[in-house]
Amino acid sequence: MFDFLADYDLLGAFWTTVQLALLAAVGSLIWGTVLAAMRVGPVPLMRGIGTTYVNTVRNIPLTVIILFASLGLYQTLNISLGAGEDFEALNFRLAVLGLILYTSAFVCEALRSGINTVPVGQAEAARAIGLSFGQVLRLVVLPQAFRSSVVPLANVLIALTKNTTVAAAIGVTEAALVMKEMIENEAQLLLISAVIAFGFVVLTLPTGLILGWVGKKVAVKR
Repeated sequence: MFDFLADYDLLGAFWTTVQLALLAAVGSLIWGTVLAAMRVGPVPLMRGIGTTYVNTVRNIPLTVIILFASLGLYQTLNISLGAGEDFEALNFRLAVLGLILYTSAFVCEALRSGINTVPVGQAEAARAIGLSFGQVLRLVVLPQAFRSSVVPLANVLIALTKNTTVAAAIGVTEAALVMKEMIENEAQLLLISAVIAFGFVVLTLPTGLILGWVGKKVAVKR
């Protein structure tokens, strides 16, 4: 019943999905942290930029962002991200970039919710002893915010893993693209869907359970 799976590189496709998710998760965490700092910062211009970015990107479909990365950055502006003429690597990098631009908005909001749990008095006390805004954020606020945001960030990571399927729109050979190829060539729609669904459950369920446990262990007791 599963003999047809041998004709497709399903494990390789899921490995590409994992790579997309991990690279985008790291990039989103970095850019999302910067956006969160901008949104709670003392400079009105920076707050405005951060707020506009988050509210705009969250309301744009991910497919549009991924297609913009391919059609806009590469085909229009000729930005290849160092991939040269290697179109497989180019599409992969553009997909990672699109996922980062999109997911960082949700990371920002998850972190901002964690920042809001930090008592205002702690930040005021830190400023009273002469710490700058950056030092207060880095030494006092963000460490507690990250501990409070583990579970929301886990949900963002799970959503990111599922969102990697959109990369198929620009030809990245991940699980969704292989699924489409199998459905076109095989008369096994329900079986193929079940296999792909099981693969994503294997990827996301342990992530949710582990990070949920970590969130309980590192939560700030107040």
